[in-house]
Amino acid sequence: MTTTTSGARGLRERLASGPVLCAEGYLFELERRGYLQAGTFVPEVVLDHPAALAQVHREFVRAGSDVIEAFTYYGHREKLRLIGKEDQLEPLNRDAVALAHAVAAEFPDDPPLVAGNLANTNIYRPDDPAAVAEARAMFEEQARWAAEGDVDLIIGETFYLAGEARLALEVISEVGVPAVITLAVPAVGTLLDGVSAEDACAALEQDGADVVGLNCFRGPATTLPLLRRIVERVSVPVAALPVPYRTSEQHPTFFDLPDPDTTAPLPDDRAFPLALEPLLCNRFEVAAFTRDAIDLGVGYLGLCCGAAPHLIRAMAEELGRTPPASNYSPDMSRHFAFGSDPSLSADIRDRSADL
Repeated sequence: MTTTTSGARGLRERLASGPVLCAEGYLFELERRGYLQAGTFVPEVVLDHPAALAQVHREFVRAGSDVIEAFTYYGHREKLRLIGKEDQLEPLNRDAVALAHAVAAEFPDDPPLVAGNLANTNIYRPDDPAAVAEARAMFEEQARWAAEGDVDLIIGETFYLAGEARLALEVISEVGVPAVITLAVPAVGTLLDGVSAEDACAALEQDGADVVGLNCFRGPATTLPLLRRIVERVSVPVAALPVPYRTSEQHPTFFDLPDPDTTAPLPDDRAFPLALEPLLCNRFEVAAFTRDAIDLGVGYLGLCCGAAPHLIRAMAEELGRTPPASNYSPDMSRHFAFGSDPSLSADIRDRSADL
């Protein structure tokens, strides 16, 4: 059932003609807007406030995203069980896909692709057949609902176990939809089952993934070295969707990023996930990452947790694109103090250093 319902060009055609840009990061963005609870991180917004979710979809497309990802990340049975709402599992998944299609239809001139989404189950254990079977059943129902909703592709993401990523791909392949599979590499430098990112991506390529790569956990600085090894290892397009935070060799993931300049105590002395704002990459750093990733040979890119429309626009513009949001790109030449427009007050410009 490989269909392209939301755009004239499918995933493979778009990849063949240039980089594909995909905005992720719905969990953090909707939590910041007051529509999602941090901690549980369950996408109840799909049912409780669909207009708020539609607006985020809309803003990401206006900023340049080629893909609308139906917000079913953590919309799986284990997460719904955690909050006592398993009865809402199917409506949440079907409504998320329908909402993504509805927003895609608002852009008829260049319609974005609509993607289904599978994610880490947090119950998968490679040495526990019962846990593997349970994870598979969770993937099967979500993949089936996505395929029945005529998605253009399914993204399987944030897998920190190679076996779980391969299991998700196996299920996606069974419903006949193109698959993008991305891994989240923990601070130890390999996936938690000891498999390197490049070995896992090579296995996923052999299993039939259309795109393989990395998302989440790591920021641009600690994602790029891993990307280089993956690009050298595989022949399918490589994905790069880091979190837009200033991770480092000493702190390779955003889970333990410190904020030494905070003036207030942090819960559990941890910036993640509620106090990461001072550690956010700016739009110029995100644009630089985009160029570095393209120079490496990455063909599918975006941002994960922490993404915002202005950052996605910076990526699109670095790719030479002018999405609708570029109509409002900065023009500092007209700033009252730092601008160069001759109609501005020279007195203020001369005293700009005093401001």
